[in-house]
Amino acid sequence: MIKVRMQPNEITDFFRKLEQDSRLNVWHLAILIAVAVLALNQGRYRRIKVSRSKMMAKSHINTVPTYHKYFKDLQDMGYISYRPSYHPGVRSELDLLKQP
Repeated sequence: MIKVRMQPNEITDFFRKLEQDSRLNVWHLAILIAVAVLALNQGRYRRIKVSRSKMMAKSHINTVPTYHKYFKDLQDMGYISYRPSYHPGVRSELDLLKQP
């Protein structure tokens, strides 16, 4: 059974893991915080509905190239799994992979 709901202590543990990863910089952390906020708002860490505009607004990243660079880094580092939607009426989804 896949656990979908994220508990408050799990998000705290997740942030502790981020703190220990020296590969992460401020831009990575800004995106992961935006993902965590969306995850908490949606009550899940699997199949989090995302859009680039919301992610950029929540992470305070103002340029698309910067956003894409660090978002791709997070995928390569194994923090997130991203499933784009190419349909304008359907939001893309991502999963947080490094849970506590």
